[in-house]
Formats: sequence, C-alpha cells, structure tokens
Amino acid sequence: MKRMITLPACILMLVCCLILEIGAATTGELHWYCTRQKAHRQALVSPELRFVEECGGYYIDHAHGDGAVEKVVYLTFDAGYENGNVEQILNTLKETGTPAAFFVLKHLVSANTDLLRRMNQEGHLVCNHTATHPNLANASKEKIQSELQALEQACGEAGIRTAPYFRPPEGSFSKELLLCAKELGYKTIFWSFAYADWDNARQMAPEKALRCVMDNIHNGAVLLLHPTSATNAKILPQVISELKAQGYRFGTLDELCGA
Repeated sequence: MKRMITLPACILMLVCCLILEIGAATTGELHWYCTRQKAHRQALVSPELRFVEECGGYYIDHAHGDGAVEKVVYLTFDAGYENGNVEQILNTLKETGTPAAFFVLKHLVSANTDLLRRMNQEGHLVCNHTATHPNLANASKEKIQSELQALEQACGEAGIRTAPYFRPPEGSFSKELLLCAKELGYKTIFWSFAYADWDNARQMAPEKALRCVMDNIHNGAVLLLHPTSATNAKILPQVISELKAQGYRFGTLDELCGA
C-alpha cells in the first residue's frame, strides 16, 4: 500500500516541477533563437518560446511554410549607427527594387536624419529598436514606454514616419515586455535567420557569409542582418539576385503582420 502511494506522489511532484519551469520560462528573461533545419525547411523554435505569437510577436511567415507554392522572404536590418555601409545597402535596395525594414536607434535618427528620410522616401519601413538599446526584458512598464516613445518622438520631430514594429535589443525579452509593447500598439518582430555579423572587427569572409545565408534560406524567412557590416554590404546584391533567381519575392512586415 505504501508503494502505491509513493509512485503517484513522485509523478505528481515531477509534473508540478515541469509546470513551474514552463511558467518561469514565460515570465523571466529569455533570449530569442531559432534552430536551423536542413534542406531549406523552416527554422524551428523551442516550445518555451512559442508563446511569443500569442503576445503580438512574429518571427516567420507560417502561411508561406514548407511546401507552399509561393516563395517569400522578409529582409530586416538592425541599425544603430552609420559607417558608410548603411548607405551602400540602401543603394543596393534601390537598384534592385527590394523593400526592407530598418529597426533603428535614436542616435542614427539624430546623426543621420537624411538617411532615415531616404528610407521613408524609398518605401522602406523605419521601425523601433528603442532609443538607447537597453535590455528591457525585466524593465518596468514606465522604462519600456519611455524607450519606445523617445524613439518615436525623435523620428517625429525629424519628419520621419515610423511603423508599429518593435525589435527587442539583444534579442532579450520576456512575456511582460511583449505584452507591454502590444499595449503600446506595437507588434514585436524577431527572426528565423541571423548570423554573427554585428562585430565589425570580426567579419565573416563574404564567400562564407553568402553560403551561410543561401544554405539556410527557407520560405517565409525573416532575415536579420546588420547594415553596418561590410560583408553584408558586399554580398547583399548577390543574395537578392540569387533569391529572386530561385523564385523568391521580398515581402514587407505589413504583409507578414496583416496590417
């Protein structure tokens, strides 16, 4: 009789622990990542991160999933400053007629206002990456609101239109952050492909970077690239050319999010 009571108790304890772990995963600080798949299948996220789509978050286009007839990808950039490569990337986008979304910081708005106006004029979306790039995963609602509105205000004062899309700095987030951004009218945009391109002192060789992108492309992909990367500036024309040759078109975040 004693054994019959002990076994269910152990199972009950294990279930409770799992529930607590899942609950903690949706309330504490998390870091966004996707697992790449072979044969150009869509990237996957772990079960603990799937809740983001219930909180106004996007990272991939499920409507254009594996096996879909139409092929579409979404090009997004995180831009905090200009070093000549952002302008070069804009030139490539203009020459190829390719739309993109730029998640920007306040510094770029104030230091390179004309560049941001050009993004507007050429049909790109200027989006919110916060004013000063802090980790907001455990920030108060007041702090989150302050960062997002400060970027909005800087853009507004410079005559730059912003789109209602937000990307958390460092890819660090929490359920509370997503819900707060949603309350402020934002959709949170993550990604299904990225690579180590942010450190200008440690750039991947262009040939290797190109293969990394092309080997891991998948239908419905949201690509995250840093436009300050000299490698990205160099390979972007070929990335766009090869993707179009493979039948992909470039969608917009308005399309992805049903705006």
